[in-house]
Amino acid sequence: MDRAELAAVLRTARSRVRPADVGLPTGLRRQVPGLRREEVAQLAGLGVDYVIRLEQGRGPRPSTQVLGALARALRLGDDDRDMMFRLAGAEPPQAGRIPMLVRPSVLRLLDRMSDLPALVLSAKSDVLAWNPLGAALLGDFSELPTARRNLIWQRFLGPNPDTETSAAADCVGCLRTAQARYPDDPDLARLVADLRGGSARFDSLWRAGRSGRLRAACVTRVHPEVGMLTLDVDVLREPEGDQTVLIYSAAPGTATASALELLRVTGLQRFAL
Repeated sequence: MDRAELAAVLRTARSRVRPADVGLPTGLRRQVPGLRREEVAQLAGLGVDYVIRLEQGRGPRPSTQVLGALARALRLGDDDRDMMFRLAGAEPPQAGRIPMLVRPSVLRLLDRMSDLPALVLSAKSDVLAWNPLGAALLGDFSELPTARRNLIWQRFLGPNPDTETSAAADCVGCLRTAQARYPDDPDLARLVADLRGGSARFDSLWRAGRSGRLRAACVTRVHPEVGMLTLDVDVLREPEGDQTVLIYSAAPGTATASALELLRVTGLQRFAL
């Protein structure tokens, strides 16, 4: 492990990422270019002190899970990610694992969608990237531990589980399809085990043995600030990374369209009572 070089790479990568690039508010009185250490820690699901020690060249050898989380938080491309792994004394991600890095061109596409909420999902429905309006609509994913930034985990084990039957079966089928494509991915195996052990409903659907995929749909969601929303959800495939872009929209002139415009202005702010 080359601690000094790893520290330099992490500091440089952090300086290149703007808060808006990762769906965080820019705020005032920002004294450093790019992200703060606290923001990197939040995005990666790590402790701030741990990130500080790594950047100062005095941290412990990070695990591959930690390195992967840092690569996603810092939006590293494949080459930079592999270099970071090797500097940390670890082998880069191997073939046969679910791709967890979003291509820069897809991130640029997400950045341009300023008036529609959008997410990028992995093959097992991890939320890998989101735009500011996506966070305003669905919640700030950076506040969740990395393992909980998964739409299927949230559907079955989250604080507000979804009871819609056909969509639930499609979600379980997505994991079945992912397992067939990535049988040796340990994070996928861990996710399935957690879901089967924690949700009898998921386990029953899993044992049915059906494959599936995410589909375009019309969903109803209650937002804590703007109330009931009826949203169209469109699904775009990104075959290069085996990822999916979800885009939420509403017909012009509807109450939901007006609510989305309000969320675009207010972002993650909460209204005073």
